[in-house]
Amino acid sequence: MTLGPGRTGLILDEPLLWEKGKSGRTAFSMPDLDVPEAITTIDKELLGEGPDFPDLSEVDVVRHYTRLSTWNFGVDTGMYPLGSCTMKYNPKINEKMAATPGITASHPLLGDELSQGSLKILFELQNLLTSLTGMDKACLQPSAGAQGEMAGMLIFAAYFRKIGEKRTKILIPDTAHGTNPASAALCGFTPVSIKSKADGTLDLQSVSELMDEETVGIMLTNPNTLGIFEESIREVTACIHEKGGLVYGDGANMNAVMGIVDFKRCGIDIMHLNLHKTFSTPHGGGGPGAGPICVVEKLSPFLPVPHIVKNLEQYHLEYDCPDSIGKLHAFFGNFSVLVKAYSYILSMGGKNLKKASQLAVLNANYVKESLRDTLQLAYDMPCMHECVFSDALQQKHQISTLDMAKRLIDYGYHPPTIYFPLVVQGAIMIEPTETENKQDLDQFIAVFKKVTDEARENGDILRNAPAITKVRRLDETLAARKPCLVG
Repeated sequence: MTLGPGRTGLILDEPLLWEKGKSGRTAFSMPDLDVPEAITTIDKELLGEGPDFPDLSEVDVVRHYTRLSTWNFGVDTGMYPLGSCTMKYNPKINEKMAATPGITASHPLLGDELSQGSLKILFELQNLLTSLTGMDKACLQPSAGAQGEMAGMLIFAAYFRKIGEKRTKILIPDTAHGTNPASAALCGFTPVSIKSKADGTLDLQSVSELMDEETVGIMLTNPNTLGIFEESIREVTACIHEKGGLVYGDGANMNAVMGIVDFKRCGIDIMHLNLHKTFSTPHGGGGPGAGPICVVEKLSPFLPVPHIVKNLEQYHLEYDCPDSIGKLHAFFGNFSVLVKAYSYILSMGGKNLKKASQLAVLNANYVKESLRDTLQLAYDMPCMHECVFSDALQQKHQISTLDMAKRLIDYGYHPPTIYFPLVVQGAIMIEPTETENKQDLDQFIAVFKKVTDEARENGDILRNAPAITKVRRLDETLAARKPCLVG
């Protein structure tokens, strides 16, 4: 194999630490005790023998975690084309800014007068996000996109309580972000699915027919999860507003429209942004995210408390907000994530944020056009930041989307998103992001074409893939039906 970045190479085995440890080894030298021992007899009885930690030398520890790190694949290793997730390269300067000692050492329990620098960052980030979206007010508290969705639904509920209306349903297109129905249901609303048209966009007639006095409004994603921009967005939102409803905009796909789309002018009343997708926080590492929400003026009284307020040149946290939905977080969001977003926006500037989106859309359309004769296009129209294919052309060779995804691993690529969106049978969803250059995209395209050639010429290669990884293809059905939860 020479097309992709993957090689057979050196694959390191590594046992558990308990298997590596040997009695008597130590990774550091403790100084002799030069003060009286403070542990009492009762303490010793309560402590017992303590946990069974393995005895390891320093080199044992360093090599263990270094070897484990070689098993990982991340965006610093290579292209990470997960659709609907924006797994792009994030500049390291933003990590450095978040690690500034004055920021990392700031304590959330300090009073406002001792937290002016931190509050200024948060206040200015709110203003930057409202400028980028065209909205009026923002709250940085939600710690992920799904929590931002939940906050939006709580605000919907609070708004209708305030005006004395009881509405129980919400419209959700089949191309909306996958967590939308759950967020709505958690807040007491019954999701009503709207089937998209043949071109993958919203059906205005269906929206009009389903929107009634029992419906709070609609949750939509634009661009939607097919990577298509909802061109009828203003007509759809006008329909909702005419019947007294509200519009929630899922900002998961903001990477396609930064500096281009004014969401307030589109008719959006509230939206969230995934800072860990679009605004420079590494995504998918299991760490904290951030899902700030932006609202139009009439919904601002319902934002979570505390609000960050600036009086003259002083910043403070305002809790006296009687219509607020309350607190969402123990403190004020995941602060380091917010700092990274603040650093990213300032370092890029409006011009380059817009250019990032333009390049993301350009790259996605380049991949789409380059693979249009190799894979079946789900929707043959210009896409936004991601493109969706299917395995329809490979099914006659008894090759599935999963087989192709597993074979890509042998060539050194993390597979794209597969079998999502659910509205596309055998979906293959590719988001190249703006940070991949043409050379790397060409290499990825060539590899995908090679994989489909193998599907046609010798399908067993794909059905048995991956072949050169540390772990071969797992029995996913058995794992789902009989999960091993012991460890």
